[in-house]
Amino acid sequence: MLGGDALNAAAGETLALIALVAVLAWAVTRPGGWPEAVAAVPAAVILMAAGAIGVSDAITEARLLGPVIGFLAAILVLAHLCDDDGLFQACGAWMARTGAGPGKLTGARRLLAQVFVLASVTTAVLSLDATVVLLTPVVFATASRLDVRARPHVYACTHLANSASLLLPVSNLTNLLAFAASGLAFPRFAALMALPWLAVIGTEYAVFNRFFAADLSVRPGRVHQDRAKDTPLPVFTLAIVALTLAGFVGASAAGVNPAWAAFAGAAVLAVRALARRRVSPVSLVRAVDVPFLLFVLGLGIVVKAVVSNGLGTALAPLLPGGTSLPALLATAALAAALANVCNNLPAVLVLLPLAAPSGAGAVLAVLLGVNIGPNLTYTGSLATLLWRRILRQHESAPDLGEFTRLGLLTAPAGLVVAVLALWAALHLVGG
Repeated sequence: MLGGDALNAAAGETLALIALVAVLAWAVTRPGGWPEAVAAVPAAVILMAAGAIGVSDAITEARLLGPVIGFLAAILVLAHLCDDDGLFQACGAWMARTGAGPGKLTGARRLLAQVFVLASVTTAVLSLDATVVLLTPVVFATASRLDVRARPHVYACTHLANSASLLLPVSNLTNLLAFAASGLAFPRFAALMALPWLAVIGTEYAVFNRFFAADLSVRPGRVHQDRAKDTPLPVFTLAIVALTLAGFVGASAAGVNPAWAAFAGAAVLAVRALARRRVSPVSLVRAVDVPFLLFVLGLGIVVKAVVSNGLGTALAPLLPGGTSLPALLATAALAAALANVCNNLPAVLVLLPLAAPSGAGAVLAVLLGVNIGPNLTYTGSLATLLWRRILRQHESAPDLGEFTRLGLLTAPAGLVVAVLALWAALHLVGG
């Protein structure tokens, strides 16, 4: 043990890189189903004990991540309570009722359009985890009701969980980190990302219609009406979600951390659900997903150690300065490549400190790369890994070749159009 004595640069970088690889490998494989924090927290402690990162630096990093982690906890509870109130089941019933109706589109194509709308909105408002964990099973059930092939629609869930998570700071953990680094107010962040969000969703939709043409051309059978008509829309829950979104904007304008609005929305739904005995305190604690929050904290400290011991210096020359179109394209491409190599969460933690001096435009270009790029590989984002496990539970494990081919068609094209849209938005709205 080296105690508090700092390691030399080479040894510190080597130890930090080994720790990062070990943490990511555990997160990808999750041996025995153990949570990601089982590797991340000990790795952070070991790096501090060995002197690869100072205790004071680790505490500073934890303080920086604290508000982000709190925000994430509130959003996870909010999404859980929306599911418990039947919001996603109501959406599935609506898709089933309208999916086989008359019109120019086949039931499968109409369902794909509905999934794109719902997944994009769900990802933007309730985070990508809600789309992967809560909406994907609903899409499976709806496809079964309509007697259509589920493959295009469940692939849309994972792609949009990543690429459609650009619009709001609450849509993705990477967004929360970028929002904190950008210095932007909530409304300006959304205004700058609206065009890229629409551009990448449109690109994905066009590619999906061509790529899955055979699946989408199949005519559906009869709709199974077992429960398609008796799932009411939870109006109160929708109203609380809308008020929470308004609270994000208002809090940001008032200089208050928007996490308080998320806490307020989650608290209202939680009190109501507890009073009605719809949930238990234990289920709410589980919804917070404390092990995952500890994983985020541990991973942040590990990545900070990697950056401090040389990776930041090595990557700095590769990141162009400024917000010209070539610079934005290069920044987004580097972020996408790094996300597929080491997962998008470490990638954004590494690149944000390097991009921030160039301004909000560069920070948002990093965000485009780490959100759109992961559609290329399974390991690009934790949400994709979780989606793959859900498909296996439904005995519909995705094919690696098909996943990769679809990613090659969507990720580069989506990244280019999104960067072009961001460049236009920076000139129209101002960064």
